[in-house]
Amino acid sequence: PAKRAGEMALYLLFESASGYALFHAHGIDEIGQSVDAVRSTVLDLKRFSKAVKLAGFTPFLSAVDALNQCNAISEGIMTDELRNFLELNLPKVKEGKKAKFRVGVMEPKVGSHITEATGIPCESNDYVQELLRAVRLHLDQFIDQLKPSDLEKAQLGLGHSYSRAKVKFNVNRVDNMVIQAIFLLDTLDKDVNSFSMRVREWYGWHFPELVKIVNDNYLYAKLAKFVVNKSDLSEKDIPALADLIGDEDKAKEIVEAAKASMGNNHVHNWYMLLSSCQGSLVYVIFFLFSGQDLSPVDLINVQQFAQRVMNLSEYRKNLYEYLVTKMNDIAPNLTSLIGEMVGARLISHAGSLSNLAKCPASTLQILGAEKALFRALKTRGNTPKYGLIFHSSFIGRASTKNKGRMARYLANKCSIASRIDCYSDMSSSIFGEKLREQVEERLDFYDKGVAPRKNLDVMKAAIEEGMTNTVSEEDKEKENGDTTAKKSKKKKSKSEADGDAMDLDKPANTAAAEEGTEKKKKKKKHKLEEPQDQEMAANVNGEQDETPKKKKKKNRDAAESVEPKTATEGKKKKKKSKTEADD
Repeated sequence: PAKRAGEMALYLLFESASGYALFHAHGIDEIGQSVDAVRSTVLDLKRFSKAVKLAGFTPFLSAVDALNQCNAISEGIMTDELRNFLELNLPKVKEGKKAKFRVGVMEPKVGSHITEATGIPCESNDYVQELLRAVRLHLDQFIDQLKPSDLEKAQLGLGHSYSRAKVKFNVNRVDNMVIQAIFLLDTLDKDVNSFSMRVREWYGWHFPELVKIVNDNYLYAKLAKFVVNKSDLSEKDIPALADLIGDEDKAKEIVEAAKASMGNNHVHNWYMLLSSCQGSLVYVIFFLFSGQDLSPVDLINVQQFAQRVMNLSEYRKNLYEYLVTKMNDIAPNLTSLIGEMVGARLISHAGSLSNLAKCPASTLQILGAEKALFRALKTRGNTPKYGLIFHSSFIGRASTKNKGRMARYLANKCSIASRIDCYSDMSSSIFGEKLREQVEERLDFYDKGVAPRKNLDVMKAAIEEGMTNTVSEEDKEKENGDTTAKKSKKKKSKSEADGDAMDLDKPANTAAAEEGTEKKKKKKKHKLEEPQDQEMAANVNGEQDETPKKKKKKNRDAAESVEPKTATEGKKKKKKSKTEADD
């Protein structure tokens, strides 16, 4: 910068929250031409103001305009407003000659775009960045009309709108919801299992035989809430139990077990029998496996806890359905290839769908097995063959020899599916289905030796199917549009036919209409004339009474003379319409 400072003038482009500002660094010698010298004089406004002066400032029109300019600068794009501002405030360069100045810019991408578009030389180095930091510190002192409070408000509003726009950038592909849902599913599985075991242990003190009959945790909690006290069970409750369980034989078995269970009626008799063998193994087993009667308060607590377990398990089902629908929207190809749960775990472990798409197949293969990988690297042992992909059904179906090969092949297909889901605009599961068929063919190749299809042929078939599906959807839309257009045309033709019929009837009624208008005109004239005497008014009224009779006769004669004309005119119109149709 020291050699070029004497040769070329330096301008500084500063993008603030309120507008673009251009500064001319005319007295660099006073500050110093090194980064350390600028850092030492940044806080001294008097010294810095002698070296830098404001050359031009243009404010943003609105908050939306400020956001658009900020987004363009962050992406390294020069807008039309910035170009006009630079062309107005910078010295003009003659054609065929080099510019005798340079522009210092904070963002190198913006500088390169300015030089490509306008030919203005730009640079972005440590020295220019230190000068721009000093400009940012003293910006309100250079611009008189700009107050510090206004600048702070502009910065705050622009910061909020810019961050909000960045958060809303991936609205259609919100993979954060999938990450939260899969984490919540895992925690719910652990909680439901631990709570259901607690219900089994708690209610097992009262009805120990029920554990052997019912293995499902959700059904056990339902039965614990329904039965409550086993001594109240009878044969009348068998239909209700059958509805809960879905099996009449098990319902009868539960009722029989409740009757034969070690309850309060048998405990005293058995206790008297076994009191002689106190301290022996039989005595201990009796007290371990005999069902004890619980107090009503204890049974109410067990019932409430069983209801909580049922609510948690039902919420877990709803959450799983939500995850399935969300995965089909975000990553349909990955879901159809490897399943919802495994695909969601891969996305959550990678951090996002875009991060998963950036991972190579070798990294995706061992996602979730990082501890085993680093342990193998430290001990120089065998590295893991698979991570989260192991939960897929394909690797379980493969033989022990081919598990590693199958994991490598499946990771390759998963990376392809994730990239298609991340970067394609068309949301369809055609490619995932074709990739799944390829994995099935590879399994058959390992087991039976059947040669699979080539990847190129499979992808061509998938593209053709996708094109046919899109064309069929467009055809359906066109057919719907054509049917609506035909309906509208039919309505128009009906209205035109009705209009022609009205036109044929018009000539017969024209004479009557004209006579009606003549009557109205004459009546208006009579109304305008003010009678001077009563006798004149009576005479006028008499004449008005006589005239309609005469006009009625004239109307009849006119109608008789018009009717034959209308028939001939209608024939002429029909002939004209036929000739026009032939033409």
